[in-house]
Amino acid sequence: MERWEKELEALAAAGMRRTLRTVDGQGPRAVVDGRDVLLLCSNNYLGLAGHPALLEAAAAATWRFGAGSGASRLVSGTLPPHARLEERLAEFKGSEAALLFNSGFAANTGILQGLFGPDDVIFSDALNHASLIDGCRLSRARTVVYPHRDLQALERLLTEEAPRRRGRWLIVTDGVFSMDGDIAPLPALCALKERFDALLMVDDAHGTGVLGATGRGTAEHLGCLGRIDLQMGTLGKALGGAGAYLAAPRVVIDTLINRSRPFIFSTSLPPAVPAAALAALDIVESAEGAALRQRLQDNLAGFAARLRAAGLDLLDSATQIVPVLIGEPAPTMAATRRLLDEGIFLQGIRPPTVPDGTCRLRATVMATHDPGELLRAADRIAGACRK
Repeated sequence: MERWEKELEALAAAGMRRTLRTVDGQGPRAVVDGRDVLLLCSNNYLGLAGHPALLEAAAAATWRFGAGSGASRLVSGTLPPHARLEERLAEFKGSEAALLFNSGFAANTGILQGLFGPDDVIFSDALNHASLIDGCRLSRARTVVYPHRDLQALERLLTEEAPRRRGRWLIVTDGVFSMDGDIAPLPALCALKERFDALLMVDDAHGTGVLGATGRGTAEHLGCLGRIDLQMGTLGKALGGAGAYLAAPRVVIDTLINRSRPFIFSTSLPPAVPAAALAALDIVESAEGAALRQRLQDNLAGFAARLRAAGLDLLDSATQIVPVLIGEPAPTMAATRRLLDEGIFLQGIRPPTVPDGTCRLRATVMATHDPGELLRAADRIAGACRK
């Protein structure tokens, strides 16, 4: 116990200790520490978490099937909402099949652990999500990390590895990078994977529902539908619920049913979750969903332009994830506290989530934000970063 206490004290002294805050509310505003605040750190991008259609679907499934699923999927935990959602996700993503997981982290670790092994090589973007990094480790495959979105470096690494090739090759990338808000160069990655006979896996947690004419994500946005082998996504961001999935060829899904430890050994999602996700997909593919995506893009454009006009560094963000680069932990957390005092709740992001020297405020824009409030928040963020 004493050792852990000293480690926590050291984290606090370095401005790196994390704590929890209770957030009461899922909309553009919430209550934090007893005060009403503008919520600028939610992944509920389309505002669907509180949509009546999702709430009604979740309630109906709870009354019909119960509060929990009662078992893992391979025992008795595959209920009608699970099966219907997997069929719908496969159709939505244009794949043969899909498989649900309890979280994005469980999905990425379970996919990589279940499909790859010591004879295989995984080429992973340097800024991929922690779940992909851990999944690579758990797979026991040889992992080659390439510089962030650096296609020339990736091509060179693929060429260098070719003489030693024994097993399968996988290129894995976030679709939208969760801390920088930039987008993977999927057309070029597709070309490389086809040239080198590799597989391509895209974690589209932050693109699904938001990007593309019909909300199908980064692949649709960049014209790559049908070219990505393993399409992972989550249900807990733009879709307003919880859990995750992989859309892939049937042989891949069947392999994971037999080999993916997080899938095999977890009680399945409560039936309310897939029921709500089905309702969310109905909205995403409707005229209402298109209007929400447009409103999100309009909100993002005004907010980001205001921040850039104030001279703030937003890195290469092109999405609803808006990083405001500061650099070191202490001023980053000081800005976070000042903004909370002014009624704006967002998070300061520090290592190990981001590399040393790149601490930032991470703001996320929602379709349901008021445009005027976003502009006022941008002005306050600029002020907090100058102090």
